[in-house]
Amino acid sequence: MHSVANLEQEFAKINEHWSPNVVADVNGHYVKVAKLLGELVWHKHDNEDELFYIVKGALEMQYENGVSVELKTGDVHVVPRNTMHNPIAREECWIVLVEPAATKHTGDVESDLTKSVADQVANAPRGSSEFH
Repeated sequence: MHSVANLEQEFAKINEHWSPNVVADVNGHYVKVAKLLGELVWHKHDNEDELFYIVKGALEMQYENGVSVELKTGDVHVVPRNTMHNPIAREECWIVLVEPAATKHTGDVESDLTKSVADQVANAPRGSSEFH
């Protein structure tokens, strides 16, 4: 199948902050889009790195050692596996995430914002049967 996802159209579908949607699958890694606003939750992913690409806006990535990384439009940042982190968007921020397909949204923590992998693939582009 030769599916195509248009990022502007995918972002237009998002009505809820902190709710990633899968738009592609590459070598067992999901490419996700999300709109962020406010603070997610302190968490870590024991076995998976996460790549953040900032499409629009700014994001602060806090780390438990007191270090914060300020990301702006066009920046790419990788959160290393097994690293406590907390993303904060003071204004709406649009991101693309790349992470292994099995990565849990909020890692080792459950919160009201946590989305299952099934929820994240529910709105995959048409022709993307590999997600289901």
